[in-house]
Amino acid sequence: MEPVAALNEIAFWLERELAPSFKVQAFRKAAAIIAPLDTAEVAARVADGRLKRTKGIGDRTFQVIWQAVDGEVPAYLADLRERNAEPLDAGGAELRAQLRGDLHSHTEWSDGTVPIEVMAAAAATLGREYQAITDHSPTLTVASGLSAERLEEQLDVIAGLDTGGVTLLTGIEVDILEDGTLDQTPALLDRLDVVVASVHSKLRADSRTMTARMLGGIRAPHTNVLGHVTGRLVQGSRGTRPQSEFDADAVFAACAEHGVAVEINSRPERQDPPDDLIRRALDAGCLFSIDTDAHAPGQLDFLAYGAARAAANGVPAERIVTTWPLPRLREWLAK
Repeated sequence: MEPVAALNEIAFWLERELAPSFKVQAFRKAAAIIAPLDTAEVAARVADGRLKRTKGIGDRTFQVIWQAVDGEVPAYLADLRERNAEPLDAGGAELRAQLRGDLHSHTEWSDGTVPIEVMAAAAATLGREYQAITDHSPTLTVASGLSAERLEEQLDVIAGLDTGGVTLLTGIEVDILEDGTLDQTPALLDRLDVVVASVHSKLRADSRTMTARMLGGIRAPHTNVLGHVTGRLVQGSRGTRPQSEFDADAVFAACAEHGVAVEINSRPERQDPPDDLIRRALDAGCLFSIDTDAHAPGQLDFLAYGAARAAANGVPAERIVTTWPLPRLREWLAK
């Protein structure tokens, strides 16, 4: 087995399991170290001990490389494959099979962990028809949000990539600012395929203030998707956070009126919106987008969680824009 592929696949499965980032990065770092070397050179450095002495190559990563060079599937990789043989969530299997893509993901350009091309490769491996790259906007400095200049640079990079079997959609997860405006210039937003608008700050504002803020973002002409609607956290390393207070009926009515899809965020720590709000959005006539909000390649498989929640709450596939083929999706995004 090719050792770089083995190391990257291990990182993928660990990300899927929500392993600590330092553990994942050990394998991605080792892959990056040996990637410039041909197979014969890697084998030679394994044999004479140089690779084991190389900074960034630990005991476990060396063992993986050694076994791969010997033509084996590394034992650690075989164990991870066995552990991850089943879908993350068995619910909603029929709906999961109808999902064609994902409109919300992050790369190392903001607070993701890998380059754009690595996310694209993972999406292609998972059989996605399209994958949106939606790094953060400037105000979210804690997540290295993209200035207008950096976003323009990213657009040029994406345009120059050969992404094989998956179509990369350009995009942004843009902050809805306190006054309800979007955190990027209209001219630049107009160049993007996908705009996911989300609230990231002052999540404990009173209901009237939060409702006005969300309505401003929904009514902005470039908004396609309302991201992680309540901002809640239900588990994970960041602890828990209650959902924001807002007039759900007014917010979902505005989404339906303006053709903005309500995101069913598939991250296990978010599970956002809650089930009762999914049903209220459904009753309001909203469209939905099942997205991963992935910050690493293995997290792109989180779509299984979102599909299970959508199915459990009776959301039909026709109302989910990420089940649509790319031409129909593009037509809707351009409205």
